[in-house]
Amino acid sequence: MTKAVFTTKVTPSYKDLPEDRYHFPRTYLNHVQQTLGDYIVYYEPRRSSAELSSRGGRQSYFGAARVMSVIEDTDMPNHYFAIIDRTTYLDFDTPVPFQEGGQYYESALEKDDGTTNKGAFGRAVRLIPDAEFDRILKSGFAPVLVEALSTEAILPGFSEPPEVFERPMVEMLVSRPFRERSFMHNVRSAYSNRCAMTGLRLINGGGRPEVQAAHIQPVTSKGPDSVRNGLALSGTVHWMFDRGLISIGDDYKILVATNHVPEDAARLLNQNGSINLPEDEALYPNAHYLKFHRDKVFKG
Repeated sequence: MTKAVFTTKVTPSYKDLPEDRYHFPRTYLNHVQQTLGDYIVYYEPRRSSAELSSRGGRQSYFGAARVMSVIEDTDMPNHYFAIIDRTTYLDFDTPVPFQEGGQYYESALEKDDGTTNKGAFGRAVRLIPDAEFDRILKSGFAPVLVEALSTEAILPGFSEPPEVFERPMVEMLVSRPFRERSFMHNVRSAYSNRCAMTGLRLINGGGRPEVQAAHIQPVTSKGPDSVRNGLALSGTVHWMFDRGLISIGDDYKILVATNHVPEDAARLLNQNGSINLPEDEALYPNAHYLKFHRDKVFKG
């Protein structure tokens, strides 16, 4: 097993979904097979789509997950899917650029003269040492790690905060308390601390937002801790959403279960009938998870 970087676009060319699967050609089969059972980080290139002229990608690492298996793409010869353990996927709390202050996170991307090795950079799958993998993750999760250092008791196991940055990051990725705090941080940030269904943005006296981070496909049903599987919801609306009293269509319209929601509660919802969306389109609720909620949770 070994760790790697998987490059994927903001708008993938095929049916990629970072939380579930990664599409790649035979060229990278050997490298991807070496990652089976291990973790990878995702990298978003400058090109935002398959069009050569496209731009807009962040040129940053943005998430991590564990690879479970590799299967053939039956619709496209000589292409494959890396199947991701969605319960291990986690967005970074902040995107990590491939270089900062002239320092490269992947040593293979730097030439002897200090310039970028464009040949290595052009490879969609790149194997990396554990130390470089850990360094990328520590930068990606720095906001939540720093918060843990400042609050000490928030996360079980952080009784000695200075040791947080010394622990292998893989241990953090499988820690449920850490994942919950990171998910909450990312969802609140994506929605600017505003409820997606009511538009309310309430901040308490201590500066903490009232809005909660809700999973669209529940964790108990193997829903990932991804912003694309999340919504920022106020407490009452979160309760109604989890119990299937309200849901969301693929057009982002709010759906209300007939005879299940009192009129007073329904009046809390956005009058235009649609949810508020993140500014970043890449973070919109994914249709795959919305369908799960409508099919398995919604009482409409």
